[in-house]
Amino acid sequence: MGQLDKHVVTLRAGGLEAALSPAVGGSLLRLSLDNTDLMRCAPDGSDDPLDMASFPLVPYANRIADGRFMFDGQDHQLPLNFGDHPHSIHGFGWQTAWTASETDDSTALLVHRHDGDAGWPWAYRAEQHVALTPWQLSISLSVTNIGDAPMPVGLGFHPYFLMDEATTVHFDADGLWLSTPDMLPAIHAPADRLGNWSIATPVAGDSLIDNAFTGWNGIATVRRGDAVRLTLTASDAPYLHFYRPPGSGFFCLEPVSHMPDAINRGGMPVVSPGQSTRLSMIIAVDKDDQTLPKSASIA
Repeated sequence: MGQLDKHVVTLRAGGLEAALSPAVGGSLLRLSLDNTDLMRCAPDGSDDPLDMASFPLVPYANRIADGRFMFDGQDHQLPLNFGDHPHSIHGFGWQTAWTASETDDSTALLVHRHDGDAGWPWAYRAEQHVALTPWQLSISLSVTNIGDAPMPVGLGFHPYFLMDEATTVHFDADGLWLSTPDMLPAIHAPADRLGNWSIATPVAGDSLIDNAFTGWNGIATVRRGDAVRLTLTASDAPYLHFYRPPGSGFFCLEPVSHMPDAINRGGMPVVSPGQSTRLSMIIAVDKDDQTLPKSASIA
């Protein structure tokens, strides 16, 4: 069985190891291959989701302006859940304890249930199916509407990648949203406005990138100076949110189902009672001339 205590679920396959923290937002604590960290590693004992290697975004991704929106003729006010930031961000899953079940050496199921409240009156069940092979981590995030009314739903992942001066990023997109100072989408611009990511381009920089790229093809490649290459692949994620805080030593490539504040801009998917929606992510690794098996695919 996968190693399980009240804090951590540890999965292993070959030299690949993943540690999960169900209690801290259903987060990924670390991902390593042969003791080499493939992603940012959470500090020992941290209970802050923002310290994790990755966390799920559910039932919406990124920001909802002022935490306010209208749906089906009703006004809703979400709690402002990010310090003094003026908008609600990333949903509830990342700040909620999940339950681990059905674990074995290389797989786990994490579950989060929301029964509805004043801010988000729709009941749902969220699941993360996590699986390791010797060369990849796959996570499938799903939400099922368990209420009796249609529900807006957005999904995503927030993985943190390590960065050195030699690290490059490569992905294809058809545009990006430039943001207001409080990080809401403002102007749709060409995809190369903040760098030509259509070729392998150094990711280090002294300016903030916190922007949603549109028309993403679902693949992004990270190459590091230590000969590690990571390939991020996602399904049902037409947007890639790129976050690079200057001077941090990490960056994020976030597969998401919608743009920031989509619920106020006519772009949030809706799920009927009893129906589900899903978003999947794979992080695959090549290292020291070892190659990814050709059978790797979205689970």
